[in-house]
Parts: sequence; structure tokens; C-alpha cells
Amino acid sequence: MTESDTELQQFRASVRAFCDKEIVPRMEEWEAAGTFDAHELFSKLAAQGFLGLSHDVADGGESAPMEYQRVFAEELARGNTAGISMAINVQMHMATPSLAEFGSQELKDKYLRPALEGRQVAAIAVTEPGAGSDVATLSTRARREGDDWVISGSKVYITNGTQADWFCMLVRTSDEGGYRGMSQIIVPANTPGFEVARKLDKLGNRASDTVELRLDEVRVPVSNTIGEIGRGFQQQMGQFVLERLSVCFTAVGACEWALAKTQEYIKTREVFGAPLATRQYPVFRLTELSAQLELLRALNAQMCQKFEAGENITREATIGKLTAGRLMREVADAALQYHGGMGYMEENWTSRFYRDVRLSSIGGGADEVMLQVLSRIDGYTV
Repeated sequence: MTESDTELQQFRASVRAFCDKEIVPRMEEWEAAGTFDAHELFSKLAAQGFLGLSHDVADGGESAPMEYQRVFAEELARGNTAGISMAINVQMHMATPSLAEFGSQELKDKYLRPALEGRQVAAIAVTEPGAGSDVATLSTRARREGDDWVISGSKVYITNGTQADWFCMLVRTSDEGGYRGMSQIIVPANTPGFEVARKLDKLGNRASDTVELRLDEVRVPVSNTIGEIGRGFQQQMGQFVLERLSVCFTAVGACEWALAKTQEYIKTREVFGAPLATRQYPVFRLTELSAQLELLRALNAQMCQKFEAGENITREATIGKLTAGRLMREVADAALQYHGGMGYMEENWTSRFYRDVRLSSIGGGADEVMLQVLSRIDGYTV
């Protein structure tokens, strides 16, 4: 084992210890409440240096290699923690990357640094009631009045929405249609005209608050624009790549945990006088899923290497996202099936796991969108 491997294993142990102490024991409480105190938990994460793993030291981050983000996401996903894992990944990989890469120093000092220090909660606001996977059709608009943007419209399915201090929001800033004329703008939650219209009741991931937002003549400075005006779509596409990468990392941790729990259970569950683990079909099925998991793990390692080398990983991250979503669904289905009737009960871990992972093939780009992206990369015109 090399020195870097040793350091990575020590880091893994520290993340697992944190999760076992601060997250896993409180999951049932947070699930029942339909929320958690993000400011409290994020400040604890920041104190360990976790929130700023990928960000520059100059911005208050750790400048850690992508491998550390992979390990963090894997460990965070263990223990049936999907709702909390998603909320943290939004802060780290969905709401802050564009700000870190393209934001002015003033914006980074005001919004990025406090987010990495756990003093502010961030959210990403792209999806609208009439524009989900097809980002080009979004209609929330910002018109310019002097040095201000005046924004009106609505956003939906916004994670961390009830607690966020600010939103990285993609809006139209010109009359150009399609993918043109969009900008990313920081919108503070306390701005007049901005409101959480309603908190949404979800099938799973209940510990994570999700909302619909309404904006009525919300006025923010033009200086709150992230990067170049009119380049918001392109910047958001880059942010999506990191989001999909985090899904790939999360899937490995969640699936590894669930498969281990299921393997342990079928060794003790007796069916027709013998443990279920002596039956060929369930053993082969779990073995097959474990093999698929190893392939995803290998892809993740490859993506980390390519990312650190500055290579474009859009294709690999899209393949990984598609694979991760489907694999989590298959693992959840097998785990519930082999636990039988008990697996269908809310008191057993399999029930919540099954509900939670279904989002993996929808959020961050549905499976069909991933296939469309890949087909276009491969030269098709569908």
C-alpha cells in the first residue's frame, strides 16, 4: 500500500466515523420530521474539512484530489442515508462548482466561502414546472434595469429549498431562444418577492426538504451573475457533469452496503429447511450485481484519473450516471425480494432503501436524457 493509499484509507475511516456518529443514528428522526437542520450538520461537516474537499484553498477549501470526493460520497451513502447524502451533495457538487470556477472574487467571498464553512446553505435552481430535463425550454426571466436584474418565474423540485440562504439559479437574461441567452445568478433567499411557495411531499428521500419556489419581481444586482452573461447554460452543463459524477460515487457506497446487508441476511433466512444462501438463483443474482458494482467502481476510478488530468469526462459521467441509476434500482429490488414479506415492511431498512433509490434514474438527468446525450456524442441525431 502506497502512502497515498494509506492516507486515503485513513480519510475513509474518518468519514465513516463521522457518519456513524452524526448522521446514521439520526436518520429515522429526520425521516419522520421530513427535514434536518442543515446549518447544524453542515457546520460539523465543514469543521472536518469535508464540504470544501474539491475547492481551492484560496476559497476556503481543501484542494483535495477527486479520489477524496469519491471516498467521501461512498461513505456518506452507507447506512441508508439517501436524503441527507443528496442534500450534502447539492451543497458540494451542484450549487457551488460554477461559482467556484466562474464567479468573481466578490461573489466567492460573499457566498462560496460561507458555504464551504457551513455557515450558509446553498441550493441549485434549474428545473421549472414546465421545464425539467429539457433545460432549453425554461422560462423564468430576468430583465435588466440599470445595475439590477428583476426576476420573475418559478422553480420546482429544489433540494434544500426551505433552508437555503442562496440559490444558484439558471434564468433567461435575453430574448434569444433555446440554449442561448441564459445566465446563472445568485439569488439570496431573503430577497423581497422571493418565496417558498410550498414544500413538496415525496415518495422517498424524506429527510431532505424539497420545494417549489416563486419569484415575483425579485431584484438582485447584476454583479450577482456567475461568469459571463449569456453563458449560463454552458456553465450549468459543466456543473451537471460533477453532479452525475457524485451520483456514480454515491451508488457504489449505497449498493455495497445494501448487498452486504442482504448477503448477511440470506445466510440466516431458512426456506424449505435450508438457508436461502444455498439456493442458486439468489446467490447468482447477488453475485451478478456485485460484479456490475465492480465495473462501476472501476469506471469511477478512471473518471477520477481523467478529471485530475484535465480531460473531458462528459461521456464517462453520462454512462456512469445511467449505469448507477439502474444498478441502484436493481440492487434495491433484489434486497427487498430476498427479505420477503419482512422486506416490504416500513420497519425494515429495505423498504426505505427501495423508495429512496428510485430517484436515481430521474434526478440529475433521467435515464432517457442520458441516452440522448450519449447518442448525440456518438453521432446520432435523435
